Amino acid sequence: MRPLKTGITIILLIAIIASCKTVKKVASIQDAINKKDTNQTIIIDETPKVDSAMIVKDIMEKVMRAKIDFKTFNAKIKIDYEGANNSDSYTGYLSIVKDSVIYIRIKGSFLGISAEGLQVKINKDSVILVKKVGEKYVQKRAIDYLQEATQIPFDFYTLQDMLIGNPVFLNNNIVSYKEGNNELLVLMIGDVFKHLVTLANADFTVTHSKLDDVDLQRNRTCDISLSDYKPLGIYQFATHRKIVVAEKSKLDINLDFKEFTLNEPLKYTFEVPKNYKRK
Repeated sequence: MRPLKTGITIILLIAIIASCKTVKKVASIQDAINKKDTNQTIIIDETPKVDSAMIVKDIMEKVMRAKIDFKTFNAKIKIDYEGANNSDSYTGYLSIVKDSVIYIRIKGSFLGISAEGLQVKINKDSVILVKKVGEKYVQKRAIDYLQEATQIPFDFYTLQDMLIGNPVFLNNNIVSYKEGNNELLVLMIGDVFKHLVTLANADFTVTHSKLDDVDLQRNRTCDISLSDYKPLGIYQFATHRKIVVAEKSKLDINLDFKEFTLNEPLKYTFEVPKNYKRK
């Protein structure tokens, strides 16, 4: 897997369900399933316990109600990452128009491109990179570039949800759940990932996502922890996120949201210069 570096720090840096189908069986989750080691494989006891279709359906409906809805979003983010060969810290500036466009301004590198004054515009079809310091240029790529750069099946909508703090890679194939005193664990299996989601019992906010590749030959894993929730309008917003990605190497990322607003005028837009060299 190509080093994700700062590309994944912002998009993760990572198909929300519209409805829940009937769950035919619910299995107990082994203790090993809750380990934070990204190299662990999820193990499930397939012994049916109870028919809990309605319970699981109610759980996921509550998760959906906690999902942040918005028209516009602005944020300032402190980003720290540590990879196998290097580490860095920098600041990112983000503006989003829901379901339309994402603007990013950064200092340092993005999607493997090292540069000062780099700006990124992402819409449903394309990724446009603009270098405004040093060698000035414009580079336009198809939206598939997100997947090429991160080796994770991103599209515009999963990226948008990742940035706003909504859960990603959810699906209706829920195979097990476990309820504790303060948290609820729900395991679902999709086409690409086995996804163990940890929810806070109090408000059904997501506190942890553990993604393991269905293809055991790849051994690709990703842990996303969300914490320090603060009010954002009528919603709760995770101001700190820790991301650990592992396959052939390991990458640790910390995102601290220093400023964040909903439904205000965009702060970090830009126009693509017409006279810049095209790459």
